[in-house]
Amino acid sequence: MIESTFGSRKPVIAMVHLAPLPGSPLYDRGGGLQAIVDAAGRDIEALQEGGVDAVMFGNEGDRPYLLKASPQSLAAMAFAVGALKPLIKVPFGVNYLWDPVATVGLAVASGARFAREIFTGVYDSDMGLWQPDAAAALRLRADCGRADLKLMYNINAEFAAPIGDRPIAARAKSAVFSSLADVILVSGPMTGEAVAAANLRVVKDALPDTPVFANTGVNLGNVGDILRIADGAIIGTHFKVDGNTWNPVDGARVKRFMDKVRSLR
Repeated sequence: MIESTFGSRKPVIAMVHLAPLPGSPLYDRGGGLQAIVDAAGRDIEALQEGGVDAVMFGNEGDRPYLLKASPQSLAAMAFAVGALKPLIKVPFGVNYLWDPVATVGLAVASGARFAREIFTGVYDSDMGLWQPDAAAALRLRADCGRADLKLMYNINAEFAAPIGDRPIAARAKSAVFSSLADVILVSGPMTGEAVAAANLRVVKDALPDTPVFANTGVNLGNVGDILRIADGAIIGTHFKVDGNTWNPVDGARVKRFMDKVRSLR
């Protein structure tokens, strides 16, 4: 499943961070949607030239984040992905922060091969009490005839802490058993911050037959250790100029990273 979905063994999925969309407080009304598409297009070209295995669109710029998609931002994101599809030469996925049902709808509409979100659990978060709905998201996937769409479950959300004290391995096993996760993601506390190797190890040990990916904070210095445990990684911040989440993609950083990954695989 990993190679057929993501294009490689131990895949590196690179984030295409969209600038703030319509309705977001930081939206650039002067530049409009065309500026968003143009910036993302430059990032896609740099990522693909650097050799990443897959890309994933995310609305990282839409701070403060919503727990339920707004009509205007979801429509704008769908427009942007559609406009950028002719540039894409690798498998692609989508993630609307932080709405799993909207994410699946966006994936279906855009023809994405995979999608990432928080699907399970209840969290005390910066956005308030967070209660995602895996059942609605998976029923939407089924109703739309997209059983091939692989869903990546982030089980320790950034900007949040789970309510309750179940160990992370128990939450990971439960997400697969009760909520049909295709891939489990393990994150650090915030975008760009490293995942704890101990968390990654206990989750992988608990789920030897389910793909487990590192979701945040993978960089040139730790990728060897990460890929000795994980089945893949999602990279956003490390590929940016100066390692700053909000900067454009730095093609030279991408190439150095992917050269190292190829030496490890």
